[in-house]
Amino acid sequence: MSAAEEQTVRPCPECGAEIRADRRFTTWCAACDWNLEPDGRDEEKGRLQRLRHRLAQQYGEGLLADLSTSDERQRTGRTTAGVLAYAIALTVHAVTAALVVGGLWLLIVGRGGFLMVAGILLLALAWPLRPRLNRLPSDARVLSRDAAPELYALIDEIAGALGTQSVDVVVVDARANASVTLLGLRRRLLTLGLPLWEVLTPQERIALLGHELGHFTNGDTRHGAVVGTAYKSLTTWHYFLAPIERPTITEAFINVVYLLPRWLITGLLTLLELLTSRDSQRSEYLADAAAARAASTEAAVGLMDRLLVTGSITTTLYREVNGRRMRRSGRVTAEDAQGVWEALADHMDSIPESEYERRRRVGERHGHSVDGTHPPTHLRRGLLLGATPVPALVTADAERVGRIGAELGDTREALARKVVTDGVNA
Repeated sequence: MSAAEEQTVRPCPECGAEIRADRRFTTWCAACDWNLEPDGRDEEKGRLQRLRHRLAQQYGEGLLADLSTSDERQRTGRTTAGVLAYAIALTVHAVTAALVVGGLWLLIVGRGGFLMVAGILLLALAWPLRPRLNRLPSDARVLSRDAAPELYALIDEIAGALGTQSVDVVVVDARANASVTLLGLRRRLLTLGLPLWEVLTPQERIALLGHELGHFTNGDTRHGAVVGTAYKSLTTWHYFLAPIERPTITEAFINVVYLLPRWLITGLLTLLELLTSRDSQRSEYLADAAAARAASTEAAVGLMDRLLVTGSITTTLYREVNGRRMRRSGRVTAEDAQGVWEALADHMDSIPESEYERRRRVGERHGHSVDGTHPPTHLRRGLLLGATPVPALVTADAERVGRIGAELGDTREALARKVVTDGVNA
């Protein structure tokens, strides 16, 4: 059944206004918001996630006001909270270093006695707490510069337009997301989620790349090497000190002994969250501005709208995967995976404006964000629309888009087959 055949017209049971709806999506009333949230709101689980979501809403409007009235120079630079977060992170690393030094010293002076045992214990404790830099996963699907010169050339052009260094490695996966991070101390990694990439227009793709590269230009403290590794170390401490469930008498005593250090680690994690949350969300706003400069305000806003309906990407992939698996009970072939990305793009293109508007209103009501570390999406969109519209610094004509598509051809086929074979979340 076509999208046009799915259209319905009915009066609102609440206010009587005419509702033009699509059967594939929630039927709601734009006049009185009847049935705006038929399933209620989704609650985030976990204390840390709840804290992040609360901070995202708390800081969102204040940051929107600050960034709306400040000039470009005032928007950048390190904040006091960021400096304090660095100080805490360095202290965490110093404790780990002290464990290493203390362990080595005890091994040297122990000379085969009890002190050597204590030294080994200190070193064993320090090992999992060491600062761990990001490494490329062994199963990562890497696109090299030789294999995708046109894609890298586009990324390089966007980086040059934004005044930052380009990336060293591009990885493509099957998540509806995109991200940047550091490999080791200096190498830059860009991860592109093919499901998200496939549903964007060419200019929205440039906006996505501009947003991710923008994170390198504005000092996102939480994802830096120093604070990021300290955060991982504290999380490891917190895991080691977690209370034992249904403890024996001995284990109950251990729980009591661990109580004070566990509170201390929890307090440090919370403090780091408080110190870095505002900077992290500020970084997202600035990355959105970078997306607009690279691809135009219109494309950046279009990207924001797509992010509002990323849940439909996963839902559609589930439907496509299940349909293809039901075609045959045997082994999945390349033929079964054909057309997955085209079907996904077609569905996303058919989403009516009424569904986007419903998601915006739900977001305004509850502060929808991509995740707990991002500002509310409607505020991000509002900041872009409230600023003076800017044209694109980088564009991609049909030929360039075609060349990039050809470079991604083998990866598209391989990921389509993997999704159909192993499932959406594989």
